[in-house]
Amino acid sequence: MVLENKKPEIEYPTKWEYKIIGSDIDEMTKAIESIVNNLVYDLSASNISKKANYFSLNLAVEVPSEIVRDLIFQKLSAHKAIKFVI
Repeated sequence: MVLENKKPEIEYPTKWEYKIIGSDIDEMTKAIESIVNNLVYDLSASNISKKANYFSLNLAVEVPSEIVRDLIFQKLSAHKAIKFVI
C-alpha cells in the first residue's frame, strides 16, 4: 500500500492561527502588529510560564493566500522578540 503525501486543500482567504512564544510580551506584540498590520487579525493572551519567563500569544489572521500565510510564519519566526512560532 502506497500512501500519497498530499497537502490538505485549503480555500483562501481563510483564518489561520499561530501560537507565538517569547519572553517580552510588549516586544512580541509590537513585532506581531508590524508584521500583520494590513490584515484582519485577533491577538489574545494564552499562557505564562511558571516563573513568568515566557509568554504565549494566540494570533488569528485572515490570510488571502498560502504565500502570505507562509510569509507571516517566516517573518514571525525570524523576529528577535519571538522565540518560537507554532
